[in-house]
Amino acid sequence: MEENVSGITAQYTYGTWRKQGGWKPLHVVDAEGSHFTDGSGKKYLDFSAQLMCSNLGHKNPAVIESIAKQAKELAFVAPGFATDIRAKLAKLLLEVLPKGLDKFFFATSGTEANECAIKMARAYTGKYKIIARYASYHGSTAGSVAATGDLRRWYAEPTGKIDGVIFGPDMNCYHCPFGQKHPECKTLCVEYFDYMLEREGNVAAVIVEPIVGTNGVLVPPDDYLPRLREITKKHGVLLICDEVMSGWGRTGAWFAVDHWKVQPDILCTAKGITSAYVPLGLTATSSEISRFFDTNMFAHGHTYEAHPLTLAPAIAAIEEYRRLDLIQRANTMGAYVKKGLEKLRALHPSIGDVRGKGLFWAVDLVRNRETREPFNTMKQKYEGKPLLIDRITADLMARGVYCMGWVSHLVIAPPLIITEAEVDAGLAALDEALKIADAEVK
Repeated sequence: MEENVSGITAQYTYGTWRKQGGWKPLHVVDAEGSHFTDGSGKKYLDFSAQLMCSNLGHKNPAVIESIAKQAKELAFVAPGFATDIRAKLAKLLLEVLPKGLDKFFFATSGTEANECAIKMARAYTGKYKIIARYASYHGSTAGSVAATGDLRRWYAEPTGKIDGVIFGPDMNCYHCPFGQKHPECKTLCVEYFDYMLEREGNVAAVIVEPIVGTNGVLVPPDDYLPRLREITKKHGVLLICDEVMSGWGRTGAWFAVDHWKVQPDILCTAKGITSAYVPLGLTATSSEISRFFDTNMFAHGHTYEAHPLTLAPAIAAIEEYRRLDLIQRANTMGAYVKKGLEKLRALHPSIGDVRGKGLFWAVDLVRNRETREPFNTMKQKYEGKPLLIDRITADLMARGVYCMGWVSHLVIAPPLIITEAEVDAGLAALDEALKIADAEVK
């Protein structure tokens, strides 16, 4: 008799960000292209690229081969040694990262990349406060979860996070924290950072997702990030951009900051850097910061830093992004997705807003379009209340489409290789699933 893989997984291993009782993980046995397959042979369209990370799709031959080749040549060596693969990736990163970011720390996750950035900012500036935003997720370790604005920080308080993080206003034109409309608002949400920095001492850095990820795929107005860069420079504060999710072609540029020609002091990324085939996180810094550590201790590191098996697939992934012209494809297919989502919005009163850039989109669900009241709140999710979004994602799974839902919105972020026919299939399933939400509209 075949083992109950799902039951064994739930009984003996932890499922993240959830109560453990009642967890029934789907048993996945294969994945290829824009689909994955469960133990019964049912295929699912991967409409969120797993956790917005499988940018190249599944089973890319070049990336797989790079892992096998590196394993045969040099599977591991301690990070204090130089390797061919480390030098090659460093030179390649100089070609695709925003200009001016030219020294790198290789970790194994976006969480670790952000953790490193916070430590570096504090060491470099001699200050300790970090300003983040409420609609944000930066990771689960002490520093990164402290800078996380959503409910995932609440679980860590007070002992599971570092002190010294404060929060500024969100950039959310659909649910503006000031009740304003852009451009009449004069982008008050970013100008408030100037007000904060005038009155808040000992600030080392401001950390933001240039395009917010799980908290709503919030795309800023064109004047937002350039102005934030001006404000941070004015006050001698570092700007850390968390591109763990928005990097690697996801938004139709190598990195989201490229859309606005903004150069942060530190850029953190992960996920799409290897298309998630192997865990790799990257903290990239300016030369000004790197020069500081020439004569000051860089007090950070771990065993798996710059692990050869994580670096080789990054090189292969970058080459594949270029070969397949996936940065431009994200724009082309993104326009196709946008058109389809706008058609759905016209049909479904439960859709309040669709927004995004490249192949990174959110479908914001509301109980009332006029008031923009969401079906559920973050507090309800924290309290474990039933969420309508979970009913919709379950219905989509039953229809063979995996799509991530968070509180009261869906994240549409498929692999960059997705075809128009696959997009059509995903949107057709969503069209049916949204009838659940329509029935609850006031």
